[in-house]
Amino acid sequence: MLNDEHSHGLWEKTAPPAPKTEPLRGDISVDVAVIGAGFTGLSAALHLAEAGTKVAVVDAVDIGFGGSGRNVGLVNAGMWVMPNDLPAVLGQLHGERLLELLGNAPQSVFNLVDKHQIECELVRKGTLHCAVGKSGMKQLEQRAEQWQARGAAVRLLDAAGTAAKVGSSAYTGSLLDNRAGTIQPLGYVRGLARASQAIGVAIYTRTAVSATERSGSHWLVRTPSGTISADWVIVATNAYTTSPWPALRAELLHLPYFNFATTPLPENVRDTILPERQGGWDTKEILSSFRMDRAGRLVFGSVGALRGTGMAVHKAWAARSIRKLFPQIKDVTFEAGWYGKIGMTSDNLPRFHTLAPNIISFSGYNGRGIAPGTVFGRLLAEHITGRVSEADLPLPVSQPKEEGMRGLREGYYEVGAQLAHLVGNRL
Repeated sequence: MLNDEHSHGLWEKTAPPAPKTEPLRGDISVDVAVIGAGFTGLSAALHLAEAGTKVAVVDAVDIGFGGSGRNVGLVNAGMWVMPNDLPAVLGQLHGERLLELLGNAPQSVFNLVDKHQIECELVRKGTLHCAVGKSGMKQLEQRAEQWQARGAAVRLLDAAGTAAKVGSSAYTGSLLDNRAGTIQPLGYVRGLARASQAIGVAIYTRTAVSATERSGSHWLVRTPSGTISADWVIVATNAYTTSPWPALRAELLHLPYFNFATTPLPENVRDTILPERQGGWDTKEILSSFRMDRAGRLVFGSVGALRGTGMAVHKAWAARSIRKLFPQIKDVTFEAGWYGKIGMTSDNLPRFHTLAPNIISFSGYNGRGIAPGTVFGRLLAEHITGRVSEADLPLPVSQPKEEGMRGLREGYYEVGAQLAHLVGNRL
């Protein structure tokens, strides 16, 4: 996208083509205008249209341009926060609602893939959270205990069981979450767009929103080439938010995250790495993630941006880490590398905002965008159509609060990741 091979990398090379879209030209009137063609926006549009609502989606660039088209593709349940901590942060009512919603969220993704026959390399074999050392295992034991108390299909594996699943003896154990899986994320978001168009949703790309203003009983969404009159507006731009909602951007810290994809591995090697095709990540503070795609490429990622000196530093670190983790790969050759921005909140939990009367938003997925984005989009649709009241949502309404020293902290993340990976390359 935008002739930048480092924006969507492997996913753009291997995803089914995007459905045909054009910029908005002229003035239109709909029931709901959705800003942002990612998981949340397109899930909301799809569910709204299924309920008989007239919807238009606009995106400043293209379908899946933001985090939806750049991430690792792990369809995980829950958030980073420990299950028992959610009620403490959000209160018992909202905390338990959010746990139930997000615990079942991967299945909602799988159901949409099945229903709309979305081509996205879906694998429903779970994910592996891999423990580094005794402290990592202790963390996973706590997480497993808390999820199992809620009846979740998760189980701890010891070092031997983990080695059999991962194809590496690097870990002291792992948490296998059988609720989860992997997808080709750009294929999934393009599939949501195609399914939405099929039932009447209008999608306009290369259409940036410049302003919103009240016009009688409606909202007027202004773009350089036309306007949308709507009763409701959904803002689903998350970490890629620009004006006219700077407050959404201001409450998020951008955490850069990259992925490198190897060339397809020889068949005798690929069969030894993640043989059941779970995706995984580790318990390190600067974590690593790994998964296989359908063609046998290993996708390996971590915190960092592939720009400036970061490209060389992170690429060298990724190659060295892969050789250490999977010594059966004799020649690490990368076919693609790409990166994006994760929107992090102060408590690692998402936000629900009413930005103005009938302008609503979910944001702050903290690296868990696929399943939460899908179910939050559905909830926005159900709220607008009257099926779910504001009082019944899994998050309380809040006002965006600017993160202090945001620029300095974001710079620290980017530079700190480079330093960590540079030192790692010299070990």
